Amino acid sequence: MNGSFYENPTFPGAKDENEVRQEMITPPGNINYDSLGEEEQSYIENILRLNRGKKAKAYVSYPDSVEWRDKVYEGLIEQAGRDHLIMSNPDTGKWYLIRIIYLNYVEFDEKINYSYPFAKI
Repeated sequence: MNGSFYENPTFPGAKDENEVRQEMITPPGNINYDSLGEEEQSYIENILRLNRGKKAKAYVSYPDSVEWRDKVYEGLIEQAGRDHLIMSNPDTGKWYLIRIIYLNYVEFDEKINYSYPFAKI
């Protein structure tokens, strides 16, 4: 081939290899979950976060488990993140880390805090 080679095709508006590589290694900005701003949207973790300390029942389904197909966790909402819910049960002393992907719904015995768009707390 006489020292020549074929270049990869380029497309209008496409990012070059260095831009893509930089995006892959640059982590997103830090998210402060404790302060909700007006730009926040109505996601379940934000609603759960607004109700920290409240007693709740989390109904969860594990589709790949025969033993734990459906499970109910009871306790206080401690924290919530983009992909998880942390609950504690003061009666048993147990703490639960629940993946949001398995969460069906949450039941409260009292009125929940919900304001959308979110105000700063």
